[in-house]
Amino acid sequence: MSTPQSLARQTTLMLAGAFIVIEVLVVALFVFFVLLPLGRRSADDLAGLMVLSAQTWAELPPETRPAFEEELLASHALALRPASPLAGVDEWHPIYFYVLEEALAKRTGGAQHLVREKVGNATWYWSNVPTGSGQLAVGLAETRIESQPFTALLIGLVGGLFFVVALAYGLARRITRPLARLEAASALVGQGETPLLLPETGPRELATLSRRFNAMVRQVSELLTARTTLLAGVSHDLRTPLARMRLALEIMKTDPAPALIERMEHDIGQMNQLIGNVLDLARGLEHEETVRVDLAEFLNELAEDFSTPDCEIVVNCPASQFVLARSALHRAIGNLLQNAIRYAPAATVELTCTVTDRQCRIGILDRGPGIPADQIETMFQPFHRLDASRSPVTGGSGLGLAIVRELARANGWEIILSARAGGGLEAWIVLPVSTS
Repeated sequence: MSTPQSLARQTTLMLAGAFIVIEVLVVALFVFFVLLPLGRRSADDLAGLMVLSAQTWAELPPETRPAFEEELLASHALALRPASPLAGVDEWHPIYFYVLEEALAKRTGGAQHLVREKVGNATWYWSNVPTGSGQLAVGLAETRIESQPFTALLIGLVGGLFFVVALAYGLARRITRPLARLEAASALVGQGETPLLLPETGPRELATLSRRFNAMVRQVSELLTARTTLLAGVSHDLRTPLARMRLALEIMKTDPAPALIERMEHDIGQMNQLIGNVLDLARGLEHEETVRVDLAEFLNELAEDFSTPDCEIVVNCPASQFVLARSALHRAIGNLLQNAIRYAPAATVELTCTVTDRQCRIGILDRGPGIPADQIETMFQPFHRLDASRSPVTGGSGLGLAIVRELARANGWEIILSARAGGGLEAWIVLPVSTS
């Protein structure tokens, strides 16, 4: 099986072929519609001058003919001599002289043939022209026809060919160089490494491709970082209850107290909750089919499920229906409500919704301690908590906001955290109308 050609070579050959065809077509049009008409007109004028010179010489008095011959040679590079059989070799000569033969034939009414003759260092072409009293040989110097159009065209074609190939190669390299960088960077991504970001310059399509690839590289890097953090956090948070359970088992060998069994059951519950949160984070990347939901009824059900005797959840939502991922939205709002109840257990939590032509905003508003503005973004990282002690008494596992962020990314939502006027935190889930 033959090896496929590179894109640069294919593009170079295609561009060079197209340019060569265009160049040949232009040259052919120029020759047939410009050069040949001009050559025929010039040859006809020259043939007329040759016939007129011979006829004029024949009509002049003998004593004035030498002066006429000198003037004719000096001004028009034409020479006259008595006619004689022209037995020259019928060899090739420039194309213009063939056109001149046709013009002479039309002027004289008989076939004409130009015979080349070497006179000193110069080359002359002779033809017998009829006059009133007979024939006269008229010759013209080859130097009189100084133009070399076909030589110029040949040089132009050869030079244009090299220029076209160089230009096509340059264009192909310009097109394929970003693709080669993209190929190399993709190979690094496949090996688990993080390549340098590609320059987002050049033609619009290539710049867009580089921009999308750079965004993918950032996402892959974030996913790898999140995976490492997730595994480290899970191993860290599981180690503590496992150590307590091991200690309890050692103690139970000699003193099987009910309190130790209760403590082990509590640790198992914590471990199960942590594993459930990790699974929720993983499920955030899964695609979920959308269904039509009555938003006001949906939020009231959430408020009823998460309300506690000490913390009331107040719903403010107009009657409206949207098509959305119900389970994903339920998990996202549920995590935010749990955070609000945990950090503001004795205050009312507002679950509000505003609908416009462009978007639907669902807000969870609490009166807790809030989050410093410079730490809002880091709070979305897995296992990141404001409480450095990581005690389950003062906070959860640190996966709640990370799960919400992943759910939002998977469904095209936007999560906004900001300080609430009068104290507390505002958490908004923004659903574009296009996804509703």
